[in-house]
Amino acid sequence: MENIILLFLCLALGVGLRYIKSFPINGHIALNHFVIYISLPSLALYYIPKIEISSKLLFPLGIAWLGFALSFLFFSILQKWLGWSKKLTGCLVITGGLSNTAFIGYPVSEALYGQEGLQTAIFVDQPGSFVVTATLAVAAAVYFSKGETNTKSIVSKILLFPPFISFLIACFLNLFQTDFPELMQTVFLKLGSTVTAIALVAVGLQLKIDKNSQHWNFLTLGLFFKLFLMPAFFLLLYKIILGADGVQIDVSIMQSAMAPMITGSILASTYGLKPKLSSMMVGVGIPLSFLTLAFWYWVLTMI
Repeated sequence: MENIILLFLCLALGVGLRYIKSFPINGHIALNHFVIYISLPSLALYYIPKIEISSKLLFPLGIAWLGFALSFLFFSILQKWLGWSKKLTGCLVITGGLSNTAFIGYPVSEALYGQEGLQTAIFVDQPGSFVVTATLAVAAAVYFSKGETNTKSIVSKILLFPPFISFLIACFLNLFQTDFPELMQTVFLKLGSTVTAIALVAVGLQLKIDKNSQHWNFLTLGLFFKLFLMPAFFLLLYKIILGADGVQIDVSIMQSAMAPMITGSILASTYGLKPKLSSMMVGVGIPLSFLTLAFWYWVLTMI
């Protein structure tokens, strides 16, 4: 419950700071960069060395990797059909393709499915969502922000992306089954724990719900894909086509139904991909997702 309170409180604080004249107008930019350069790398260095690689990761991993690919395919088709700009398409690809598998996913999965649910949620998040964010999402942000098609340029930007550098270091440690000294692990955990509060305040600073905004149609489409089409796809694939069942499968599908990832919104905003729309995807998507999650939980109990 405290996580949910913190979530809405930080969003509200971000909105409130906009009305304080002494607060920098572009303060959200500094907060965005803190998340990208400090918080996310710290999370990678703390969690990834501890992940146990096994075949049981396949279904949870599919949520993040296939989900982002599905988002890219869906919105790219709409771009060609409707003549969207690259920045609009990139915004929806990233915010629609990345689920909030940690901050909302962890407590919801544990509350509904216990410790086994939490363990599956971590599998979806760490080797799944986090790695997709540091690789595919960054590549998409670079491509859609500048129309970059040069493979070397895109690869170089990914390799120089701080969370990806941390990811490589963490994978090296995982490969050799070692970890940082306990003192450093504590430091990384404390730095990484800042991601939610700072990212949500940054989102709140950029969140402007304008009834006359031109973004409402795009917001509706983006959230319809994220909260309905994506979980429906995995329900069809995992449960009906592949015939899989069990707590791990149910939790994986529920994770796909989570609201857009906060970090995805920050990434889109940092690369200039419709910052207002990316903030609305999170600011509107999070409270709305509590209703849609209840719906998907009911559906899963009926199957």
